[in-house]
Amino acid sequence: MGRSRSHSHCHSSVFGLCFLFLLLSDCFCLSSSSGAQESDRITELPGQPRNVDFAQYSGYVTVNQKAGRALFYWLVESPASREPASRPLVLWLSGGPGCSSVAQGAAQEIGPFRIRPNGKTLYSNPYAWNKLANILFLESPAGVGFSYTNTTSDLYTAGDNRTAEDAYIFLANWFERFPQYKHRDFYITGESYAGHYVPQLSQIVYERNKGIQNPVINFKGFMVGNAVTDDYHDLIGTWEHWWTHGLISDSTYKVLLAACNSSSSLRPSTDCTKAITLANAEQGNIDLYSIFTPPCNSTGSLKQNLRGHYPWMSRPYDPCTETYSPIYFNLPEVQKALHANVTGIPYPWETCSEVVSSNWGDSPLSMLPIYKELIPAGIRVWLFSGDTDAVVPLTASRYSIDALKLPTLTNWYPWYDNGKVGGWSQIYKGLTFVTVTGAGHQVPLLRPRQAFILFQSFLANKPMPS
Repeated sequence: MGRSRSHSHCHSSVFGLCFLFLLLSDCFCLSSSSGAQESDRITELPGQPRNVDFAQYSGYVTVNQKAGRALFYWLVESPASREPASRPLVLWLSGGPGCSSVAQGAAQEIGPFRIRPNGKTLYSNPYAWNKLANILFLESPAGVGFSYTNTTSDLYTAGDNRTAEDAYIFLANWFERFPQYKHRDFYITGESYAGHYVPQLSQIVYERNKGIQNPVINFKGFMVGNAVTDDYHDLIGTWEHWWTHGLISDSTYKVLLAACNSSSSLRPSTDCTKAITLANAEQGNIDLYSIFTPPCNSTGSLKQNLRGHYPWMSRPYDPCTETYSPIYFNLPEVQKALHANVTGIPYPWETCSEVVSSNWGDSPLSMLPIYKELIPAGIRVWLFSGDTDAVVPLTASRYSIDALKLPTLTNWYPWYDNGKVGGWSQIYKGLTFVTVTGAGHQVPLLRPRQAFILFQSFLANKPMPS
C-alpha cells in the first residue's frame, strides 16, 4: 500500500527536551517543522473560487512507523482579516465508523468550499466555520479517505481504542509540525459515530495533560452533533422517533422495543435485525438522515428530486451532495494539490470505507462514563441535534443526557435567528444541549446558518440567542 512520505518532526516524547533546548538555542524541531509545514502548504485547489484569503495546509502525519500508518489532515486557517493567530484551533471528526472528514465535514458541511454537481469546481460556503476558528479536518482511522496503512490487516481490525490512540499520536506530532498552534485554545468537534471518537479522544488528551503545568494541547472542550452516545438509550430513542413521526406501525414499534433493547447497535440479534428489516419496508424510499427532504435518485440527478421550496433553508437542499466528493477528490490534479495519495493507494478515494466499517472491532456500549469523568473536570461539553434525523435522532440524545442526571440550570427554551425559532436548548450543570429545527443528521449541511450561530455560541460559551 505504499510507503509513508517522510517528514522531519519531533515526537511527542521529546516535548520537554525540545522546550529546554529552545531556551538554549534554536531548536532543530522548530526549523525542521517549518520546512515540513511549508511543504504541506496548499497553493491552490483546482476549481476554487477567486480571492481566497486564508492559508490551507494538507498532508500526512505518521502515527505508527512499524505498521506504516499515516493519517491525512487538511488545515483551513481563518481569513487574514480575522486574525487567525488570535483564533482557536478546532478539530473536526466525521463518524461512520469509517467515513471521511474531508468528504463530509469539509466538502459538505463546515469547510470553506462546496463542490458543484459537475464534481470539478468549487464555490464558497458563506457559513464556513473557519471564519470563527482555524479548522483541522482529520481522516481517521487509517484506511479512511486518503489515510493509509502498509499493514493490510489494520483495515480489518480497526476499532475505537486504536482510532483514539492514533488520533492522539497524530495531534502530538502535528503540533510539532505546527508549533505556532501549541498552547492555543483547542476544541474537538464532530458528528454521528464521532459521538464515540470525540469523547474518547477528549478523555485521552485530558488524562495525558494531567500534571503538566503548561500542556502543549490546551484542551478546552468538545461538541458533537446527532451523536452515537449510549446503545441502550440511542435505540429506545430511535424506535420512539420512528413511531411518533409515523414512519412505522404500532406493531413494528412493539417488536423493536422487545427485540432490540439489549442489543449493541453494531451487533444486533437476529430478531432485532428482522424487526429493522420490517421497519425499513414500512418507511419506504425516504432519506432517514433527513426525513422531510427527498432522497437522491439513483442517477444522482436533482431534477426529479427538488419539488417546491423548503422554508427552513436559505436555498433548496441538494440531496445528491454526497455524490460530488468522489468525483472531485479522485481527480489526479486535486490529489496533487492536496499532497494526497502520495503512495499510490490501490483503491479509489471514497466517502466511507466499507472495509473499515464492516470489520469494526471494539465499540463500548456507552460513552456516558467518559461524560461523567470530563464534566466534573470543567471541560466544556455541548451536544446538538438536528430534529429531522431518524438515524441518531433527537430523542436518543435526550434519553442519554437524562441518564447523566445533571441538574438543570436553564430549562428548555426556544432560541432565535432573525426573529424565527432556530431550535431549542437546555443548559445543564456542565452540559449544554441544542436542537436545530429542520436539520437532519448533518446539521451544517441542511441548516448552515443556524449551525454557524451554534458554533459561535459554543466557542463563546454563551447560551443560544433568545
